[in-house]
Amino acid sequence: MALRKLGKDPESPSGGSPTVYLDEEKDSYLVQGWKVEDAERLRQMDIPGHESVVEIPRRMVQFFLEVKKDDEDPDV
Repeated sequence: MALRKLGKDPESPSGGSPTVYLDEEKDSYLVQGWKVEDAERLRQMDIPGHESVVEIPRRMVQFFLEVKKDDEDPDV
């Protein structure tokens, strides 16, 4: 499985996080971010036991733009 790094937070002081990846095989995004541990914020969400929540800054949404696959018709 090859992950494609779409972008790192350009304002991260250490350059280590957050990061957005694309798993082209599963056609899904993976997000590395800050672990959310604030109980009040978590209570406002319905998070199943097999899932977790990470936080990324709003400026990271630029990396979620749709990525066209090589075989997709560019005129569609």
